[in-house]
Amino acid sequence: MAISLFSRRYVSMLSHWLGWGLLGYLLFFSQWFGADFVAPREYWIRQTIFFGLMVGAFYLNAQLLVPRLLLTARPGRYVASLIGLLLLTVLIIGGIEFAFDLPTKFHRLFHPDGGGQPRYYGWVQSTLFTTMLTLGSSTSLAMVQKWQTDANTRLALEQARTSSELSFLKAQINPHFFFNTLNNIYALTLIDADTARSAIHRLSRMMRYVLYDTQSDTTLLSKEVGFLGDYIQLMQLRLTDKVVVCFHTPAPLHDQAIAPMLFLPFVENAFKHGVSALHTSQVHVSMEQQPGQLRFTVWNTLFRDKTPSLEAGSGIGLNNTRRRLDLLYPGQYALQTEADESTAQYRVVLTLNQL
Repeated sequence: MAISLFSRRYVSMLSHWLGWGLLGYLLFFSQWFGADFVAPREYWIRQTIFFGLMVGAFYLNAQLLVPRLLLTARPGRYVASLIGLLLLTVLIIGGIEFAFDLPTKFHRLFHPDGGGQPRYYGWVQSTLFTTMLTLGSSTSLAMVQKWQTDANTRLALEQARTSSELSFLKAQINPHFFFNTLNNIYALTLIDADTARSAIHRLSRMMRYVLYDTQSDTTLLSKEVGFLGDYIQLMQLRLTDKVVVCFHTPAPLHDQAIAPMLFLPFVENAFKHGVSALHTSQVHVSMEQQPGQLRFTVWNTLFRDKTPSLEAGSGIGLNNTRRRLDLLYPGQYALQTEADESTAQYRVVLTLNQL
């Protein structure tokens, strides 16, 4: 960020120096008279004063008139101020022209025989044109800088808002998961103390992951897969033999950066709606990797008396996952859900592209 800011300032300073160098060339060297004609000393004084007036008018307009008048919805005063600058410049240059009698001196320089008449007002057009060009360039530059500043401010505010929203969503997901898991462990303590201790140990490992590895924007896919494996094994402790759980991961797994806690809500939803203590049921979780793409699939048994929808009755986690996907992977993900009555399966497929 500091390098970028320095670069912008350097480019801005360089553009100003180049602009003034070009104007100086036009005022002092483009009208070189050659060896036979030497411009009077008063001409160079006039050009130097005119150059100073242009510099002053440029920055007065850019730093004062544009911010305080044009950008504050006072265009009438702004136009009047520009007209005032034009008239002041013409009066000052006109005073110099007539005080030094430059029209007569230049006429004598080019007409040593004394023929013809001096042009007393030829300087007016060039003065007005140069001044208007300078003021127009100043206004354009000030407006572009204002636009860039506003765009950078909007971008910074949007990034801050997105970061705050993501932190809020993650803060919602984590307690949601822990409340469910602690309820499961509490039930296990009433049935099997040894199994409960094993579950607590596994949960402590998962808590370390959530507390220390999910605080940044991304985590490693291998850590996320390990976390899901711990969660699935923890959930299996309370299931009966009527439930078949499968968890397939790529072999070998190619590690990559991924948003933390992104897949958990889909697995939670499968265990919540796809498991029955009375009927045979299944939960299948699989992950596939292809170049530039990651596909995560969860399907579970569909029961008519349970609500498999991602929107209805699925808790906080799944709703937030949709929002997190919109923020973290805009235009880079596809989320498909399907309830197949013929096969009694509910399927969720999340595809992340360009990873």
